[in-house]
Amino acid sequence: MKPTMETAAEENTEQSQERKVNSRAEMEIGRYHWMYPGSKNHQYHPVPTQGDRASPLSSPGCFECCIKCLGGVPYASLVATILCFSGVALFCGCGHVALAGTVAILEQHFSTNTSDHASLSDVIQLMQYVIYGIASFFFLYGIILLAEGFYTTSAVKELHGEFKTTACGRCISGMFVFLTYVLGVAWLGVFGFSAVPVFMYYNIWSTCEVIKSPQTNGTAGVEQICVDIRQYGIIPWNAFPGKICGSALENICNTNEFYMSYHLFIVACAGAGATVIALLIYMMATTYNYAVLKFKSREDCCTKF
Repeated sequence: MKPTMETAAEENTEQSQERKVNSRAEMEIGRYHWMYPGSKNHQYHPVPTQGDRASPLSSPGCFECCIKCLGGVPYASLVATILCFSGVALFCGCGHVALAGTVAILEQHFSTNTSDHASLSDVIQLMQYVIYGIASFFFLYGIILLAEGFYTTSAVKELHGEFKTTACGRCISGMFVFLTYVLGVAWLGVFGFSAVPVFMYYNIWSTCEVIKSPQTNGTAGVEQICVDIRQYGIIPWNAFPGKICGSALENICNTNEFYMSYHLFIVACAGAGATVIALLIYMMATTYNYAVLKFKSREDCCTKF
């Protein structure tokens, strides 16, 4: 009998303790509702114990995480990077193939002597190697500017908290601003230079269209319509023949090398223009990033005092 009585007494004490705890919790809830009447409609949820685990529904969902991540994307730098990669790829790839086609056209039709266009071939080969270097440099430079945009945008500061700027970081950001401006001016010259072969090929194509027209096709002056490549300065004046006229010029315009090189030069010029636009966007983005760092450094100096 004693063990049963002891167990009954222990159960009574445990029930009384639970009632006291519940009564205290109810008193606290009642006092909270009396102090804040607007909170009476809320339901009371007991605090989970250590053994209980939080429900996965209470954690932020995938949509909230995606919205939070998208808020930290520097869209200006991202658009500039995509445009820069596309423009440089078009300029380098199409320009490389178009230069090779131009050399083939010159060797076959306008300069039969190899010594006459030897220097031009060396220059074109050098330009093809320069194209490889330009593509590699801008691929790396675009990634660096995109990374700098990620780490200096204000949305990233809200995600990762406050950060301290240093003089080295501000110097690097200022260097990016200066280098981007220099590259922008340089690519304006590249864009103008890439329009020169387009102008040359357009003159040859328009001359061929004049030869094909019905007004000149029936006359005897067709053979007097000529194109002289020597006047553009790409081959010397003593190059032979240097000038193509009439039906021979029309045959050149009908070749695949001429058609392909003409359109590739147009695409390369368009790629250079897209790169110029990308660098202009980079100028604005890097200038804004540098201004953010300068403003942040002034805030840090003011908080110290």
